[in-house]
Amino acid sequence: MDVKTIKGVSENKWRTFKALAAEKNMLMGNLFEVMVDDYSKHADSFWEKILNGEKILSDKEAEDISNISKSLRKERGFRL
Repeated sequence: MDVKTIKGVSENKWRTFKALAAEKNMLMGNLFEVMVDDYSKHADSFWEKILNGEKILSDKEAEDISNISKSLRKERGFRL
């Protein structure tokens, strides 16, 4: 068995991960694989919905919002 290191994991999150593995009666490596596979599946479907889903604004409404935002950014004090 190889030992791997994950940098930047807080002590609290590490304890939570260990507790999840124990709760599911799984080895931590197996739980990690399941979590990565699940994340990969859901991340792809999430972005598919965001990028190719139904529009919530019409093109005209989106253009109006964009123009208003641009004019607000030009006002004094918005940017330093």
